[in-house]
Amino acid sequence: MSRTVLPRGKLSASLLRELLADADPLPPEVLVPPRLGEDGCVIRVEGGALVAATDPITLTGSGVGAHAVVINANDVAVMGARPRWFLACVLLPLGTSEQDVRALFAETREALAELGAALVGGHTEITSAVSQPIVVGQMLGWCEADRFVRTGGVGSGDVVLQVGAAPVEGAAVLAHDAAERLGMLAPSLLRRARGALRDPGISVVEPALHAAALGATALHDPTEGGLSAGLYELAEASGTALRVDSDRVLWFEPGVEICTALSLDPWGVLASGTLLAAFPPDGAERAQEALADAGLPVAPIARAEPGQGVWLSDGSALVRYERDELSRAEIAG
Repeated sequence: MSRTVLPRGKLSASLLRELLADADPLPPEVLVPPRLGEDGCVIRVEGGALVAATDPITLTGSGVGAHAVVINANDVAVMGARPRWFLACVLLPLGTSEQDVRALFAETREALAELGAALVGGHTEITSAVSQPIVVGQMLGWCEADRFVRTGGVGSGDVVLQVGAAPVEGAAVLAHDAAERLGMLAPSLLRRARGALRDPGISVVEPALHAAALGATALHDPTEGGLSAGLYELAEASGTALRVDSDRVLWFEPGVEICTALSLDPWGVLASGTLLAAFPPDGAERAQEALADAGLPVAPIARAEPGQGVWLSDGSALVRYERDELSRAEIAG
């Protein structure tokens, strides 16, 4: 048998689907098991349900502690639960100073305080196995057992709202990591991009909880692979097709400008800070108005229909990014 070397980034959807299909049967208290596109799991416990999610921060070493908190909190919130408890496995490279560690823990606790969550456990280690700080986070939350939301809850005819522009996270990472290749862009635009993790920010916790309270049938937090991968994950998890109106998509201008300068497609760049929320046809307009009244940028960008895949209005398929475009930027650099 030939040995297939895998590229950097997420495992392909086809391989992950195969691996998850081979799993042993799960106990009945697992209400949402590991599935392609789902942001976390849901486990029934006495009095409700425990929602858990885990994600590493590997594509940037900048603000890694706070980044890990927000990314994992997003995954819990899009399942309809408020993030409450955080664990972190912190791997640090040789040469890390005591001051570096103190700064990482300080930023982690600051991010947790903003969410009302707490650090409850984890592991820290200096190791030659990594060349930059890596934080593997686990966030836990709680909700009533019948109140959680799935990625795979989109029904035919549902309207998908985009809440928050894209690519915010990608803009911030590229402005930091590819700064020497972006000298042709306006300094004011680069400042907006560098500060994008805070303004407009990459947390979707409050928008997700608001959307869940408004009756969202499905919620999803696009991350690696960008808005494109997020839409495909939403469609595949729900067993439906999505028809996208690309003219309605909300774009973060500094992110688009940086992607253009680096010959990257903004559809495939890290999209944390964007929420995809599906609503029944008779409730979508009301939900959109309520989210807008809360001061959130929101637009209806897709509608679910029978079939599979993600399609543009002209009938062509939206390009699916199995690897985030940031990986290509690093290769090109």
